[in-house]
Amino acid sequence: MRLTVFWQRMAEHFGSGGADTFARDHVMTELGGLTVHEALDSGWAAKDVWRVVCTVMNVPAERH
Repeated sequence: MRLTVFWQRMAEHFGSGGADTFARDHVMTELGGLTVHEALDSGWAAKDVWRVVCTVMNVPAERH
């Protein structure tokens, strides 16, 4: 998954401003205690981060 697709999906679920706020502020144990931004910066693949976000935030299956 390209980062552009990842951020589009984040914006679709959280809204354009909410996506960045969530990605910066929400620490997830499923990402090793990292935020979305930290996980991506540390080398996590966008598709894996998106899967975690989908699971943790109950993103509807049609948006996966």
